[in-house]
Amino acid sequence: MPDPRVIVVGAGAGGLAAAADLARRGARVTVLDRAAAPGGKMRRVEVDGAGIDGGPTVFTMKWIFEGLFADAGRRMEDHLELHKAEILARHAWRRGGRLDLFADIERSTEAIGDFAGARDAAGYRAFCKRSADMYRTLVGTFIAAERPSQLDLVRRVGFGNLDRLVRTSPFATLWSSLGEHFSDPRLRQLFARYATYVGCSPFLAPATLMLIAHVEQDGVWLVKGGMRRVADAIRELAESQGAVFRFGTEVRRILVARGRAAGVELADGERLEADAVLFNGAPDALAAGLLGDAARIAAEPVPRLERTLSAVTWCVNAPTEGFDLEHHNVFFAEDYAEEFDAVLRRRTVAAAPTVYLCAQDRGAGGRPEPGVRERMLLLVNAPPDGDRGALDPTHVAGRTFELLGACGLSIRRDEGAEVVTTPAGFHALFPATGGALYGRLGHGFNGSFSRPGARSPLPGLYLAGGGVHPGPGVPMATMSGRLAAARLLEDRAGRRRSTIAFRPGR
Repeated sequence: MPDPRVIVVGAGAGGLAAAADLARRGARVTVLDRAAAPGGKMRRVEVDGAGIDGGPTVFTMKWIFEGLFADAGRRMEDHLELHKAEILARHAWRRGGRLDLFADIERSTEAIGDFAGARDAAGYRAFCKRSADMYRTLVGTFIAAERPSQLDLVRRVGFGNLDRLVRTSPFATLWSSLGEHFSDPRLRQLFARYATYVGCSPFLAPATLMLIAHVEQDGVWLVKGGMRRVADAIRELAESQGAVFRFGTEVRRILVARGRAAGVELADGERLEADAVLFNGAPDALAAGLLGDAARIAAEPVPRLERTLSAVTWCVNAPTEGFDLEHHNVFFAEDYAEEFDAVLRRRTVAAAPTVYLCAQDRGAGGRPEPGVRERMLLLVNAPPDGDRGALDPTHVAGRTFELLGACGLSIRRDEGAEVVTTPAGFHALFPATGGALYGRLGHGFNGSFSRPGARSPLPGLYLAGGGVHPGPGVPMATMSGRLAAARLLEDRAGRRRSTIAFRPGR
């Protein structure tokens, strides 16, 4: 059989990883993206002469990237310079209290003991053990495997190991389960943020998301050159295997012939034929017909109320004072439930929203001199309604920077020194999503199974990205690309497998 011609639509993490794997295994790969550079949500925003990461800022699950490079005969360390963060994040509360979480469990236990007492320190140890058990149960059977049904997952874990699956707590909410470990409401609030990593509410998302604690303890890394450097490195890897990239190229529709994907038509009318198409974008765009009516069947539409969180972000280049920032920082008000009620029910930003701040010039020994401008990304949760009207960023900014001031941080916001992105802006960047940044909501027991898998209902069309199994985030999206590439090649060879053998981390 001749080497297949594959078109990858979208150069986000999933599309880049898929292109590298497909090209390495002999496919003739062309990657198309309407943006000027790779990365997708790993975008770089220019602010007053400074390049700032305006999307994902956390690099974890390093084993996924090491495996991608190793399978191509390369060492990731030769392409990416990473520094392990000693402090995972610094946390502060409006009504008092600051707490650093460390990569070292013992240091975190001691810090929690000083912050909240011996009982919660012991609760943290038990929480860490529970998180590690969950991760070990699911990393090979769910994260690094093709999208399973509930029964498939039971089979993979093993009928004799059902107790392990039960201990992942799929029927309990994250918020309720955190109450089993922490009596201090500030600690429940801190660890409940894991739900927002996948765009969900901790009051409705499953306790299984506790496994993120183990992912972070296994290593949070700072990338020299920023997260866009990750995209550049994987693009270079794919090109070294023979993949061809075309940027500034918009796909108008996916061509279908004889009931299967057969190529794409570009906005300028050019047609590119292919044996298979891999779509690295929001499945919502397919369902909405933005890639042509024939491709609608490839994905189910996501109702507005089932979209994940959006955000308002500020990319800022400014001096700070009054609060000693780390690379990752989180600032809390008191009423966490109010925040999610505001965003997901009342469809507005909370009066006192939680603020995530990535100080991108800090960490790994770096720290700006007092009074010197530094690059920052600030983010607050917002409703994914960017297709239904504009949200006033000035009003939201007042709430956001007021909370920071109450926690002791002052940022000098000069004109021209910040770029704001609202849900409407994210909707423009990622059409048909309303600005939702993480795909479909994963609330309840079935939430983890709500995302589509690599093989779409349209033969010859495959899916990758944060809206696809195993979920959002740069590592998961990268894994989705690897899974899609493997499934595509297996289908071409006429083989069927329920899992694909990658080397999951510990």
